[in-house]
Amino acid sequence: MAASLLTQIRNLFEGDPGVRKVADDPVLSAELLLLFRMILADGTVSESEMVVFRRICEESFGIGGDSLDAVVEYLNDYGYETTGAQAVALFRDLDIERRKLLARHMAEIAKADHQLAENEVRLLRRTLDMLGISPVDVVKPEG
Repeated sequence: MAASLLTQIRNLFEGDPGVRKVADDPVLSAELLLLFRMILADGTVSESEMVVFRRICEESFGIGGDSLDAVVEYLNDYGYETTGAQAVALFRDLDIERRKLLARHMAEIAKADHQLAENEVRLLRRTLDMLGISPVDVVKPEG
């Protein structure tokens, strides 16, 4: 109980820890923006896409469910300032495995609702081209 109250007070003064993490890491911000744009690419936000987005945020980036709403709000507030091309540009110099991971995450979200819309395919294809990644790398992880 006391720990929860202290966490609430700290969040009040310092902001949500998930939002701080995203705001302090331009590459993470860019990735989350690209993933969120993939959710929006088909014109609807399905619950299955949000489930995959939440799982990726928690498992890959350590952003818990308590912070996710605040992170999405942050992305909505500041995401309009960043184009998809600008977001992808942050990844060009990263190692190939990190770029493949971004592409796999985008593909996971696109497939979450069990239908690939043309806009989702186009966004994924354009991102792969900009990252210098083959579609084969997205479908079949190396191992």
